[in-house]
Amino acid sequence: MQLRATAFDHPDAVKLNDQVQLEYIERYGDDEGDATPLDASMFVPPRGLYLLAYNGDRPLATGGWRTQDANDMGYSNGDAELKRMYVVPEARGLGLARRILAALEDDARAAGRVRMVLETGDMQPEAIALYTSSGYEPCAKFGHYRFYESSRCMAKPLRLAA
Repeated sequence: MQLRATAFDHPDAVKLNDQVQLEYIERYGDDEGDATPLDASMFVPPRGLYLLAYNGDRPLATGGWRTQDANDMGYSNGDAELKRMYVVPEARGLGLARRILAALEDDARAAGRVRMVLETGDMQPEAIALYTSSGYEPCAKFGHYRFYESSRCMAKPLRLAA
């Protein structure tokens, strides 16, 4: 498996984003998926990064981070927000999400971000388990879904290695 930095609007990224949107619709029973406003410019280094995991030429997983600072959506200065973590069903259990998460944390840390934040939902227990086992803890709600009861916001300090 190879991790590749990719534009958020790259055809492979769009394909996986479409798949994760369908999964959100299935899990949450709505018809729009995740309506958080995103565009490709948010993931351009050094203010973000978007990764795809490939097996040969086949994209299997995705994830990105984007810069956030204090604003009326509940973010804090120095935040890096994790977005669009997804692994295709047939590649789950191979550690791809954990690899992408670690690479994104390292990149955000190198870019000077001090905290990684994420929002997931109560119908995604696998995601919650991954983040909890990776050192994330519940935090004050932020972002597009901060007023939704099913929203789960988590954060992890990005400390430099000693």
